Amino acid sequence: MNATAQRRLSHLVTYVLLVLLSVYCLFPFLWMLISSFKPKTEIRSRVPSFWIENPTLENFTNVLVDHNFTTYIRNSLFVSLCACGLSLVISLLAGYVFSRFFRMRAVKYTNFFMLVSQMIPGVLLLVPLYITMRNLGILESHLSLILAYTTFVIPLCTFMLSSGYDSIPITLEEAAQLDGCSRLGTLRRVILPVMIPTIVSVGLYAFINAWNEFMFGYIFISQDSLRTLTPAIMLFKGANSIDWGGLMAASVIAVAPVALIFLFLQRYFMSGLMSGAVKG
Repeated sequence: MNATAQRRLSHLVTYVLLVLLSVYCLFPFLWMLISSFKPKTEIRSRVPSFWIENPTLENFTNVLVDHNFTTYIRNSLFVSLCACGLSLVISLLAGYVFSRFFRMRAVKYTNFFMLVSQMIPGVLLLVPLYITMRNLGILESHLSLILAYTTFVIPLCTFMLSSGYDSIPITLEEAAQLDGCSRLGTLRRVILPVMIPTIVSVGLYAFINAWNEFMFGYIFISQDSLRTLTPAIMLFKGANSIDWGGLMAASVIAVAPVALIFLFLQRYFMSGLMSGAVKG
């Protein structure tokens, strides 16, 4: 077998494996989407089928109107945007300090402790955080979720932005300061415009993390008017029965915004991940 045939065979095997992997990853989402349009008689059929004989929007009507899911969507959007904005503000400043003042002892210790914090599972901090939020009197409020989500995403956001700052020559910053620009002005006018892809990827990470989080939203908030989207999906799971149609429709509604955001900002997200990769 010559080199050309070997290369073609290698490409064929690679594409076949990629297609199989894509089907494996997309199958749950495809099945969820199909099930959301099935009536109760078909979704409870003994023989599962991809074909929908009588497509219906009843499940989506039940979710959005009867169960008032628009309130949960609004709550999740508010919490996610606030957590994303707060995380970005803190991480942009902390990442700059980590990048430009990495020789300082306090920065080294802070960097180390933030790295160690990433090794602690979130479930172990559930009880301490619950007690803290109760003592602060902010349980049953969106502020408790915003603080919790921000706390968990700041370390990784800071590391990504710090690596992004490292990729920018310090001479560019020194030239701006020679022209009379302050350090904060240099950061705002010179450095941040260059780091737009990294900032977008970090913001997407913080937003998606807050949007998809279940555990803290389920424990910290029990009032229906303040409930976020992901814990609200549990309303379709009863003690003795499960509304599979409503569950699938609610899951589609929860996944759709994130999928659309990632679809339109994928270019920035991937370039930001590449520029903000951790260096060896």
